[in-house]
Amino acid sequence: MKRFATAALAALTLAVPAFAADPVEGTWKTEVDDGHYAYIAIKPCGAQICGTIAKAFDAKGPVQSDNIGKPIVWDMVPQGGGAYKNGKIWQPSTGKVYNSKMTLSGNTLTVKGCVGPICKGQTWSRVQ
Repeated sequence: MKRFATAALAALTLAVPAFAADPVEGTWKTEVDDGHYAYIAIKPCGAQICGTIAKAFDAKGPVQSDNIGKPIVWDMVPQGGGAYKNGKIWQPSTGKVYNSKMTLSGNTLTVKGCVGPICKGQTWSRVQ
């Protein structure tokens, strides 16, 4: 019985990191694009990281948008050390989807969408 309890405790201890929140989880404010910006809710979707548009804004404040609730980042694979790659990102102002990667540094998330070697990006800030 003592061996079983020790084995169970060891298994639980090893499993805890699998349930730990990814540091990128949370709400992020995008840069202004075509006069609008958004709050993006980032969370796990299986083994990857995904983000959906939680709120939309213009210069006057919150706005109603058909884009609220739509995925904007998906299939992002955590690489460790704040790096994410092999994902996709949707640019609402153009309707285009790009191959994407992200880099997390504290409360700053650099998001890049790429076509071949050419990338453009934004720096998102964590919403407290």
